[in-house]
Amino acid sequence: MANNWAIAIGVNQYQFFQPLGCAQADAEALKDFLVVEAGFLQQQCLLMTDTSPPLGDRSTYPTKENILLLLEDLAAACWQPQDRLWFFFSGYGINHNGQDYLMPIEANPAHIEETGIELRALMQNLQLARLDTLILLDINRAYASQANTLIGQEAIELAQELQIPTIISCQPEQFSHESTELGHGFFTAAVLEALRSGNGKTLDDLERYLSLRTPELCQHYWRPTQNPVTIIPSRQQGILPTSQTNHRIKNTTALSSKEILAAAVPTPSLHSNSHQLTAHTTTWNGVGEVGGMEEEISNYSSLSPPATTNYSQAKQIATASTSIWKPLLWWGVSTMMVIGLLAVVFLRNQAGFRAVEISPAATKTATDDSDTEILPVLPEVARNNKIVKILPTVPPPLQNNQIKPPTVPLSESAKRQQALSDLAKMSLQPNQASHLSLAIAKAKKIKPGTQGYEQAQTNIKIWSGMILDLAKNRAKQRKYATAVAAAELINQDQPNYPQAQAAIQQWRQQAKQYVANTTLLDAANGLIQPGQASTYNRAIEVAKKVSPGEPGSDQARKSINKWSEIILQLAMRRASRGETKAAIATASLVPEGTSAYNKAQQAIEKWHNRKPQK
Repeated sequence: MANNWAIAIGVNQYQFFQPLGCAQADAEALKDFLVVEAGFLQQQCLLMTDTSPPLGDRSTYPTKENILLLLEDLAAACWQPQDRLWFFFSGYGINHNGQDYLMPIEANPAHIEETGIELRALMQNLQLARLDTLILLDINRAYASQANTLIGQEAIELAQELQIPTIISCQPEQFSHESTELGHGFFTAAVLEALRSGNGKTLDDLERYLSLRTPELCQHYWRPTQNPVTIIPSRQQGILPTSQTNHRIKNTTALSSKEILAAAVPTPSLHSNSHQLTAHTTTWNGVGEVGGMEEEISNYSSLSPPATTNYSQAKQIATASTSIWKPLLWWGVSTMMVIGLLAVVFLRNQAGFRAVEISPAATKTATDDSDTEILPVLPEVARNNKIVKILPTVPPPLQNNQIKPPTVPLSESAKRQQALSDLAKMSLQPNQASHLSLAIAKAKKIKPGTQGYEQAQTNIKIWSGMILDLAKNRAKQRKYATAVAAAELINQDQPNYPQAQAAIQQWRQQAKQYVANTTLLDAANGLIQPGQASTYNRAIEVAKKVSPGEPGSDQARKSINKWSEIILQLAMRRASRGETKAAIATASLVPEGTSAYNKAQQAIEKWHNRKPQK
């Protein structure tokens, strides 16, 4: 039975964008509806806003790291194929270099790739989880618009490509608006009206309602028109659980927040113990399930003997039993007679065998193989030392379950190949940290002493190492938030856990340092005025504050060398016009330690030695 999940994210107090007024209220209202009216479990509706309470010891503050980590944990430990998921985001969205990004609370428009959440990666991961997903996006905000970019266009293409039902608050060329009088964004207000009025039972119903009601609300509150965009792979697809499903969910033992977010072991299926009762189920409306149970009961009854038997039947059974016993009795008597004859022959010949053993003429040397072969192996003869030496030692036969093939230790490369093969059998990708974590959780279910346990332990160690490798590669690309999210999936019982924790602390510091350094470089770049050598010199001095080896130092070094070359070009241009003194002064602005410094010094010396023009 599919579980119902919801993630509602609403961001009001952005650090680098103009604050919003109703995004948090939008997320809270949708979450409350799903819990109170739609029957979703409280523990499976996760809220992430400026003021949302933590889940156990896990923060729900809507930062990029917290959002990605939550998705990683749920995919690894909680979600099962065909589970239903509502993913709602209300906040800013930006299109950068043709890609759509969701902006978490600390997102910086100057560093979109580093601080934004790439929508393509998010939707692809949801598809890989094989969930029945509905995505609701309220991201087209006027304050985040950039020239010649249409936020939402890529989201539409992705939804069509991945076949994920998606509803966006407005067309790419429009903007989403909110109303303090209404207390919500117009899009979310229309969604809530549709759900509460029963006009949102299917995606087709919801699309029709939103296409009419959203523009009406905009006109009523004197705002520009919004026309939601809906991508629907299946128009009759239900988006809310049926009443029967709700009843079952409410009667299921609720999981605590800590249990839901425990990435080590995935949550068990809620219907794992009821597979026998639902084996014959053919429909979802309850009738099929009752029919299936009745069929099992009737099958069971057909196997049971009737409660009463008439006299003739009893007589036939008794006669049949007598006819069976007669041949059995004759067979038993015959067998006993044969055994008796064999015993008599054995006792008569036993004295002869002993005479052969005692007689000196019958004693043979150990080299006489012909007599050795015909000697009978009896208990009395087996105790003779000579005969014991003659007969070869035969080991006791092994049972089938004792026969074990010789084990050949595998090389590390062979172990890794086996782990990758086992990963492929589960349709999991080795380049996805959440997939590796899911594989580890499945392998941990194999109990000690059972078949495959040793291989599972080897795989867990290899997969854990692969997660850390993925995290390191992300950190090298300065994707520190996703690197931390991946490393957090490594459990405490793994040998590389201390290494992962140390790396997490390091990456968090590097992330802060990288943002600070890139901000410094942006400030340096802002000082430059084309054609003025002194402004390039000042920019270089600011960029030098980025220490070598710090995150972003390579970018700072490239900028410094580039700007020094520009200063030298300006100096040479002035020298070509005969402005020798100005050229020397300009070249003197090239700082020591830059790529153009030596060339600038050579040019200065050359210009000093040049004869003054008449």
